[in-house]
Amino acid sequence: MTLRVVVADDQALVRVGFRGIIEATPGFTVVGEAGNGQEAIEITRQAQPDVVLMDVRMPVMDGIEATRQIVAAPGISGTASGVRVLILTTFDLDEYVYAALRAGASGFLLKDTDPADLLTAIRVVAAGDALLAPSITRRLIGEFARLPDAVPGPQPDKLLGCLTEREVEVLALVARGLSNGEIADQLVISPATAKTHVAHLLAKLNARDRVQLVILGYQSGLAKVT
Repeated sequence: MTLRVVVADDQALVRVGFRGIIEATPGFTVVGEAGNGQEAIEITRQAQPDVVLMDVRMPVMDGIEATRQIVAAPGISGTASGVRVLILTTFDLDEYVYAALRAGASGFLLKDTDPADLLTAIRVVAAGDALLAPSITRRLIGEFARLPDAVPGPQPDKLLGCLTEREVEVLALVARGLSNGEIADQLVISPATAKTHVAHLLAKLNARDRVQLVILGYQSGLAKVT
């Protein structure tokens, strides 16, 4: 299966660089480029990619609003969550990054990332997981979780009351950035069982994706910023 990618960045050299890395690797292809958020929406609708690499600060429409519209659009890839958005950032932890989480981004990628990490990030996000590498997550989620409107709705402690003891254990591990396979190893269960537990957490906590599970894990105190 070839993963289809759209690259959205207002700097042509950045787009060329990412395209070169992606298309030089079997199993990946770039199906479109965009220089601003509005173009990103239009190209995504036309090209039906699996993942959009989205810059934040772009002219015409920024990457935050573009992400919000792409994630919510029922006409893109058939469902409201059919396309995953991976934010390109210099990681300065400003409100743009927090807003990206609220808009539905599935993860963050540093612009100076290694090529191998770029490809791994695309695979992870395309598979439906959030890109929550410890090198980024501890500071990002820790700061984001302190915002009063980080996760609207019931308080985390009330939400956690509906979880089983095992689900609480799984949530704590998700919040630490572990994959389903790593959770399975940690709890000595099968990867399929770990995946089932994560699915139950998403449903019970009414979380959009793994990113929101991480935020809930930090807000509830199950995970700590280190």
